[in-house]
Amino acid sequence: MTASPHAAHLAQLNVATLRHPLDDPRMAPFVEMLDPVNAAADGAPGFVWRLVEEGAADATELRPAGEDVIVNLTVWQTKEALWEFAYRSGHLEVMRRRREFFQRHVEAHLVMWWVPVGHLPTVDEALERLAHLRSHGPSPRAFTFAASYTAAEALTADEQTLFPDSAPPTHR
Repeated sequence: MTASPHAAHLAQLNVATLRHPLDDPRMAPFVEMLDPVNAAADGAPGFVWRLVEEGAADATELRPAGEDVIVNLTVWQTKEALWEFAYRSGHLEVMRRRREFFQRHVEAHLVMWWVPVGHLPTVDEALERLAHLRSHGPSPRAFTFAASYTAAEALTADEQTLFPDSAPPTHR
């Protein structure tokens, strides 16, 4: 995990429903992009962590959201670092070709939220945040690039949830 001067890091989960099994020849171009894109993420400025299946180079065989759904769970120092990687790196090629490989989503497929530095989100935590976004729309608890919140806004919202009948604790 990369050290950070920030008090919070940005976690993100995105899910994608496969058009075909990963071993199908039609998925070969996507599978061939996995290692280079993951290596680019690992070396990207602001990258902190990504979910990897034990003994594997990625998380494509983990299927916590369904047999035909792959998950990508990462942590970044800032929203800007994630944006730069997603839209201004080799990852953009995967984004441009996503309709070849994945079904079109009719509901939110990407969620972001702030975590304390050093916290590595679990898949269950991430799926809960996605469900919250789908049920309630963007909020400091679960948001998107288009409707985002700062770490300070998320902390304030969490304190209101944890301490609804009293003033939140003082932070130093």
